[in-house]
Amino acid sequence: MADKTKILIVSLVLVVVILAAVLVYTLVLRPAISGYTVNAQTQGYAIAVAQIMQIAAQCQTVPLTSGNVTLNLIAVECLQQQQQQPAQ
Repeated sequence: MADKTKILIVSLVLVVVILAAVLVYTLVLRPAISGYTVNAQTQGYAIAVAQIMQIAAQCQTVPLTSGNVTLNLIAVECLQQQQQQPAQ
């Protein structure tokens, strides 16, 4: 009888510990990890956009590719400068 009670108590403690670990992961660790991932992605996008803007500001074309589609971007100001130069 004492052995069955001991096994039952150990089993219950084990279940409580597992449930506590699941709750800690769900409520604390997963949101922290997700927040870090979202911040890192946002920072990566910001860096990429800044680099595209720097290149375009130097009147260079910026090729952007997604799958099989490629777009060549250039700053509108550069096109306006090119139109004004021959007129002078």
